[in-house]
Amino acid sequence: MLDVVEELEKRRAGARAGGGQRRVDAQHNKGKLTARERLEVLLDAGSFEELDMYVEHNCVDFGMQDQVIPGDGVVTGSGTINGRLVYVFSQDFTVFGGSLSERHAEKICKIMDMAMKVGAPVIGLNDSGGARIQEGVASLGGYAEVFQRNVLASGVVPQLSLIMGPCAGGAVYSPAMTDFIFMVKDSSYMFVTGPDVVKTVTNEVVTQEELGGAVTHTTKSSVADVAFENDIEALLAARDFIDFLPASNREHVPERPSEDPWDRIEESLDTLVPPNANQPYDMHELIRKTLDEGDFFEIQPAHAANIICGFGRVEGRTVGVVANQPMVLAGVLDINSSKKAARFVRFCDAFDIPIITFVDVPGFLPGVGQEHNGIIKHGAKLLFAYAEATVPKITVITRKAYGGAYDVMASKHLRGDLNYAWPTAEIAVMGAKGAVEIIFRQDADNPEKIAEKTAEYEARFANPFVAASKGFVDEVIQPHSTRRRIALGLRKLRNKALENPWKKHDNIPL
Repeated sequence: MLDVVEELEKRRAGARAGGGQRRVDAQHNKGKLTARERLEVLLDAGSFEELDMYVEHNCVDFGMQDQVIPGDGVVTGSGTINGRLVYVFSQDFTVFGGSLSERHAEKICKIMDMAMKVGAPVIGLNDSGGARIQEGVASLGGYAEVFQRNVLASGVVPQLSLIMGPCAGGAVYSPAMTDFIFMVKDSSYMFVTGPDVVKTVTNEVVTQEELGGAVTHTTKSSVADVAFENDIEALLAARDFIDFLPASNREHVPERPSEDPWDRIEESLDTLVPPNANQPYDMHELIRKTLDEGDFFEIQPAHAANIICGFGRVEGRTVGVVANQPMVLAGVLDINSSKKAARFVRFCDAFDIPIITFVDVPGFLPGVGQEHNGIIKHGAKLLFAYAEATVPKITVITRKAYGGAYDVMASKHLRGDLNYAWPTAEIAVMGAKGAVEIIFRQDADNPEKIAEKTAEYEARFANPFVAASKGFVDEVIQPHSTRRRIALGLRKLRNKALENPWKKHDNIPL
């Protein structure tokens, strides 16, 4: 019996050694943790249970039969984050550069299948040189098996990808189909074709970081959601982030005890909106003063900052927040902000997370570039997402709600459950000046009359009461009571039941 135990420990030690000390040292010298070290940071201490530690590749070409390392370049299993079950895979760059083989893919697929069966999130730590070239089409088939599971798991269990090293070629499409992507600055990158291929084909000279680094993907492309300084910061953020999400679409949102009073009054909000309608203010202040303890996890903060998306809690329960940001482009809706918010709204709806919307929107961004790049279809994505959503929806109009953008931002007409307005709200087809110049264009040469009509239009429409008189706004509320109103609304809507007509799936304007 002792011999068998010794053999077991010897095999375990061999698997834990990965590609050997030299390669582990190389990983550390790049400022990166190893696959197993990452799991130690991500998961609760002692909670990780590994599966398939002894799996080996089955390739016999190009001398691969003489290079066999247990685990085959990926560590898979389950553990807990703050006591809640998650399934994880962590690619090991010290073993064949973390390249994906047929067996490597089978390991990932196994834990994804288990996560679907029991209803638990999947977290993937990506650090891989791509498909294992020696295996040819077998490794490509492995990728496709993972892709298929990403699609089937979408909207069923939350999927989070952490890019902690290279992720290139076909490998990028698995993270791209997950719900959220975190990246690490200076050590992770994603691209379909690398700098060398780009130079050969298009003559463009670009570095890996410029082409597909964390800053590029969190500012320009919006492929990734948040960029972090190092592995540890990214992993600790993932722990916080998963805490906001339900385990699956069959579970309620998690609940965390909070000592923040539900009816807390915030007098400072009464003076948040400046007297000058063209003066900006920071919508983050309203968001943080409404949520429990001011705790807000923002998604894509560096991309399309004219709209804010993220998770917080009210009375200990997770909510999704969407808000126009007057500090950036006056809070207009454009192509990037519409896509960003639409995807976020659809995620919240898929996992039954109530949506709080704060509105201060002067309209859609005008311009040839916006029109030619499809603002009509992209703006329709956000409209579609809100209209389709059946979760509790509470909307607060703080200032401007003009034109079609008023409709799009979770208006009463899109089945908003509770639509509130502050006394400073202006709900109209357009701003007073533009409206008067169109209505009274024949008096364009008479500045006194234009000024008079502008004042008349403002008196008529630069307030929330016209919309309230039609039932489009449920109540005009004091800004200081916003948190109390939202908390009460969420209590009432906790058992909301609303179903869309049966369909195989919708056809959102992609």
